[in-house]
Amino acid sequence: TNGCFDVLHAGHVRYLKQARDLGHLLVVGLNSDDSIRRLKGPTRPLNGLESRAEVLSALGCVDYVTAFDDDTPLRLIQAIRPHVLVKGADWGPDNIVGRDIVEAKGGRVVRMALAAGYSTSKLIEKIRQSG
Repeated sequence: TNGCFDVLHAGHVRYLKQARDLGHLLVVGLNSDDSIRRLKGPTRPLNGLESRAEVLSALGCVDYVTAFDDDTPLRLIQAIRPHVLVKGADWGPDNIVGRDIVEAKGGRVVRMALAAGYSTSKLIEKIRQSG
């Protein structure tokens, strides 16, 4: 799987545990700081790449963390060629980058349900409002 994982919360942990259960190991592609700024704006990320990678690496369900600087994980997926590609169910099947690569090799793409009530953006907004 891949993502920003800027402010890790229980929804992320549940997602990563479920993703790990789908395969032999879990590789997390982590957007670089520049990639996140391009995708989410100049105030993100709140936590730098090294911190985000350290936190993810400390989770027992995560086997490897690797960063990518592109706006999408396409080149990473081409290099790794996972048997299972996991994305949140908020991504439509036709919008999942790398889907064609994984399925062409006989792999599968899983759209994982997200834990209700968890959102990094909403958490950041709540913190900012509490000032």
